Amino acid sequence: MRLLAGVLLLISLQACGGGGGSGSTPPPPAPGGGNPCSTASTTGLAAPVDGALQARKRRQVDGGNRYNVLNELSLHRQRAVDGTAAASPDAALSGRDGEDIGEIAVIRDEGDIVAPPNTFDLRNAGVRFTRNGSGGYDARKIDPTFRQTLGRQLTLGDDASASAPLSVNFNFYGTPRADAFVNSDGNITFGEEDVASTERNVARFLTGPPRVSPFLADLDPSTAGRIFVNATSDIYSVTWCTVRGFESTRTITTQLSLLPDGSIEFIYGNNSPILGDAVVGVSPGRTGDFTPVNLSEPGPTGGSAAVGERFAASPQLDTVALLRKFYQTHPDNYDQVLIWTDAPLIQDAFAFETTIANEVRGLGLPVFDASRDFGSAGRLRSIAVMDWLGKYPEDPRQKFLGENTTLSVMGQEVGHRWLAFFDFRDHTSNRSSQLLGRGESHWSFFFDSDASVMEGNDIEDLGGGSFRTAGAVARFSLLDQYAMGLVAPSEVPSFFYVQNPTNLSAARTRESGPEVGITFNGTRREVLLEDIVAVHGPREPTAASAAKVHRQAFIYLSSAGTAPPASAIAKLDNFRRQWEGFFLSATDGRMTAITTLR
Repeated sequence: MRLLAGVLLLISLQACGGGGGSGSTPPPPAPGGGNPCSTASTTGLAAPVDGALQARKRRQVDGGNRYNVLNELSLHRQRAVDGTAAASPDAALSGRDGEDIGEIAVIRDEGDIVAPPNTFDLRNAGVRFTRNGSGGYDARKIDPTFRQTLGRQLTLGDDASASAPLSVNFNFYGTPRADAFVNSDGNITFGEEDVASTERNVARFLTGPPRVSPFLADLDPSTAGRIFVNATSDIYSVTWCTVRGFESTRTITTQLSLLPDGSIEFIYGNNSPILGDAVVGVSPGRTGDFTPVNLSEPGPTGGSAAVGERFAASPQLDTVALLRKFYQTHPDNYDQVLIWTDAPLIQDAFAFETTIANEVRGLGLPVFDASRDFGSAGRLRSIAVMDWLGKYPEDPRQKFLGENTTLSVMGQEVGHRWLAFFDFRDHTSNRSSQLLGRGESHWSFFFDSDASVMEGNDIEDLGGGSFRTAGAVARFSLLDQYAMGLVAPSEVPSFFYVQNPTNLSAARTRESGPEVGITFNGTRREVLLEDIVAVHGPREPTAASAAKVHRQAFIYLSSAGTAPPASAIAKLDNFRRQWEGFFLSATDGRMTAITTLR
């Protein structure tokens, strides 16, 4: 997937009410009635379970989407649409001074920071999207009338896709479409499939291919459920019948229908227990423009670009609200903040980073600035959400998450401010992403990353096309340090990846997390920094003028009505102090992390 470099300049997520007026007369109710899956969901053969894929998904440190800022902004503005956003108490009026304890900033949630669940409320209901006068779609709630003909079954496994061309003339956001892909994860895309194992979130919904999404979620039809497509001259429908979520007993039944007039219908069954985490809506793809709406409203409601709703079964951390509250009592002195919580709030990853502004060219990131949305006057660049402090061992150097320690996890999240997004010119002079692994924001398992905290491995060439992983997550490599602005291009040696790996001692793919002791065969491919520069251009600013000091604030989020335990603050302060030394060493003494609050 590739985006125009300036796509994030389009961020204009609107808290929207009405739409721009329908461009066509809504079609009559669909012929049919009851749920056709009630008799079909147990027929046919399911795809085989991919045990290696399931293992990889369980071990992910983060989803690593380079456009996470879209998730954070959409959550905050969805709360405004749903009426769940509470105003932050004014610090001066409340008498609070930020409650810093030593060098840890303690922020209390008073109902304004942790968003309540946005419960999926379309069970036994339907939604119709109709084209409006602004080039987008309006959404309106409708009765749940299923189309009874399911058509042919698609045998899809976990994170799988199948080509299923359209049978009707269908215009989507002004573009005639015929090439559809049915994805196991509750959506169809146009032009290309989507089989990634990364988080199913608003950022993926927006920045991926054009998408119609009745239930974008991590679904696994290899364990239960069936998927059908019915393509006739007057209707194109796809039905996910009682499909389970990944490693879940909860299911979803939903039917998508594309109509010749450009309208789209989603119908939902009365599953119990039902899945609750999903993105529902339509997107033109490759965009940062999103209108969050409440799809349970009778409507119409919509916008000119992507329209939809993000449902969440669990409370969500509103980083926009948290940072705005933080800046009420703290100066705008920080390049990055690291957020720790007193309860688990992340569901789909262990930790994650959000780049909210970037001025550096040549990284594979767009240049944009959304820092003011988060309360900064323009300095803040990145947020690392480390989540619940209790899930980390007391000793931050103890290995506990695959090859990772707490310090290496921190290194990865901090490193996402700059890394890892490099494509390159390969040996055939074509653009390639073979250096990249999960989410195209980590190094590939088969890239000799010099044991970078950004994943990949330190790969030992045994000769004769044989290789072994010998180290992992220990440092920022010289290539990493180039991206961070710490070394000149002339200081970066050549590096290599292994193409077409075979005979692995354990099943691994490019997206796998690092692991020491894995042997495999393949073809060694050398890469030069100039091959990266040929794609992305040189880094600007150069190492001669780039910052060598990185100021960070450590934030501890305390739940409503609770005081932070002294033991938790002591544990976090130990992490903070040891982190400064780790970061200095991991950058070979070239960058200093300052973690004092003032």
